[in-house]
Amino acid sequence: MIIAFAGVLFALLSSGACGSQSVQNVLWLPCQFVDEIIRLNSEGHRETEYHHRDAVLQFSNTGDRPINPNAITFLVTASKVDIRRYVEGGWDALQCEIRRYSTSGIVVRWPGLGAQEHDVWFICAFHHSEGRFVITTFLRHTLADSGFTEWIQVEDRQILTTSVALVVLTRTPSVRVGLMKDLTLHCQFAVDHKQANVTVEWRQQRRGERTKLFTYSSRTGQSEGSGVSLRGLSNAGNASLKLPPTTQASEGTYMCSVLVPPLYISQDITLSILEPPRVSVNVGSSLALTLGAEQKVMCDAEGYYPLDVTIEWQRERVGSSFIPQPSLEDSGYKYTCRVYHKALLTPVRKSFTLSVTEPDTTWWYVSVLGFIILMIVILVWLMPQLNDARRQSARKRF
Repeated sequence: MIIAFAGVLFALLSSGACGSQSVQNVLWLPCQFVDEIIRLNSEGHRETEYHHRDAVLQFSNTGDRPINPNAITFLVTASKVDIRRYVEGGWDALQCEIRRYSTSGIVVRWPGLGAQEHDVWFICAFHHSEGRFVITTFLRHTLADSGFTEWIQVEDRQILTTSVALVVLTRTPSVRVGLMKDLTLHCQFAVDHKQANVTVEWRQQRRGERTKLFTYSSRTGQSEGSGVSLRGLSNAGNASLKLPPTTQASEGTYMCSVLVPPLYISQDITLSILEPPRVSVNVGSSLALTLGAEQKVMCDAEGYYPLDVTIEWQRERVGSSFIPQPSLEDSGYKYTCRVYHKALLTPVRKSFTLSVTEPDTTWWYVSVLGFIILMIVILVWLMPQLNDARRQSARKRF
């Protein structure tokens, strides 16, 4: 066991599959083989059990010894398609998974070199841990004997000699973009033989409805829909879809499917529309109020998507507006409106400083004094007239 581990470690270091080295030069990659075992339950119904088994994807020649003899070895021999050239970054960011693939009873002789009337298929998927790409690869295994069964028994430490027949990948597995943006969804494929019978199709699924956007058949040369370059399809297997400027209706799951009989794969691409809100407050950076005065302060958010937003005030949380009734102790404090939204990495903050002053009483005192003086003047002016009126009234009595 120690000798085997030392051999694996030596191969790992010598092949460059260590740390964050490029995958394009490695000799092997660790994988998980998710095997399926179908059994009948007590009620006679078929049930599938999944077993995760250690495996190695080894890039080598037929008959080479396995690098890790304690794992299942999928020996990938040379073909016109090298999956390593499509991988970006180091191997430590890869998640590799191998599963069986059933052709669902479709029997088609694969046109590639060395293919037999019946082949056994496996599907290998590479996921980047940071969501930079998803690569799906079909591995063709030819049985050594003439007997055929699509669901072969795979033993521990078994060596399965395979070759890459088809690769389909996307470098935009999950996209977040704002409104009215130009966007291209990436989809690419490669086949191990020329003049392959390829059918490419794009569909969008949104709110339970599926819409066909584009379809192309290399057999007929006919296409429907738009957004995909036919020259790119023919020359480089580039099936990328260019979308019109994004709207709310652009959101959904886009499916790029590639059919090369008997193989079929659909790459799902999730498109989310995220438009950050424009936030404004109806006061400037400072607000001056006199004691006892009121003013409605409003924090407004608009133009955002999705239509879920949280607005709160730092000192008082009452929706998106509040009416301060300040005291002198509130003077000098900062009030902040914070807006939270899915499109924002950090909340938007809009602040103002409140200044509270006592009312100016000087004018009040001047007004009162002026009123008193006016009353005295009027009284002084009226007194002689009242006295004259009294004397005239007394004369008339006598």
